[in-house]
Amino acid sequence: MEERILEMARTLSRAGEADLPALALLCAAAQACWESRLPRGTTAEDCEPAFLCAAACTAAAGFTAGQGTAAVSFTAGDISVRGPGGGERQAAARSLERTAERLMSPYVSPGDLFLKGVRG
Repeated sequence: MEERILEMARTLSRAGEADLPALALLCAAAQACWESRLPRGTTAEDCEPAFLCAAACTAAAGFTAGQGTAAVSFTAGDISVRGPGGGERQAAARSLERTAERLMSPYVSPGDLFLKGVRG
């Protein structure tokens, strides 16, 4: 399962060969995070397609968000190239995180849910 998550995250994040060690750590952390949110008695294999995609999206979001904030741009003669800036990277990361949450919503409770003193 780890290899499949890593390959999907690599595709989503467009990580290069040199980035694979860091991305692999993010994938392991994402996998552990999602496993911890599964209800008792439910395994990752029970919801495997959604789990794989969610873990990959979560890892890719972390990788994308950590890629810096400077826009990449240069001009050579009449040709200009502009890459995504920090705001675009952060928006892409948030989108990946939302996708992961939507994919796993049938299997887990919201990560930020907190109830206190509920009485009937």
